[in-house]
This record gives sequence, C-alpha cells and structure tokens, in this order.
Amino acid sequence: MNDPVALGMAFLIGGLLGAFFFGGLWYTVQKGVTSKVPAVWFLGSLLLRTGIILAGFYFVAQGHWSRLAACLLGFVMARVIVMKWLTRVSAASRLN
Repeated sequence: MNDPVALGMAFLIGGLLGAFFFGGLWYTVQKGVTSKVPAVWFLGSLLLRTGIILAGFYFVAQGHWSRLAACLLGFVMARVIVMKWLTRVSAASRLN
C-alpha cells in the first residue's frame, strides 16, 4: 500500500478507535454513577477499552512508527471532537 494511503487509513482508524474509547468512557460514567457496583463498571470498562485500543494500535502500526503516529494523532483528534460534541449535548439537555 502507498505510504500516504497507509497513513491516511491509520489516521482514520485512530479516529474510530478514539471515538470508541472516549464514547465508551462517557457511557461508563453515565452507567457507573447510578450503578450499585460502580467498581465493576469502571474496572471492566477500563480493561475492555484499553485492550481493544492497544490491539488496534498494534494492528495498525504493523511495525511502522509513522503509522502508529498517524493512528495516535487520529485518536487525539477524536478526543477533541467527542468532547466538543458531548459538551453541546450536555448543554442542550440542561436547557430542557
């Protein structure tokens, strides 16, 4: 695969992994706060999300540091996007 194409795919997959990670974190906090056993929610979610993200990074990198860096950049960009989206959703729900 061409290097620019591989880097673009790594960036895109990093964004998807980031959306999964931070969306899952938001979901965990929502469920964990109201749960009778929040430790199970938080620990289980941490292990599951971290395991999936590390496996995704390993799969995407395939021994190339540049792919890993592109994937990590997509991951961080997803964090920014998810946080802005959740801020808007949270503000809209407080108004209603």
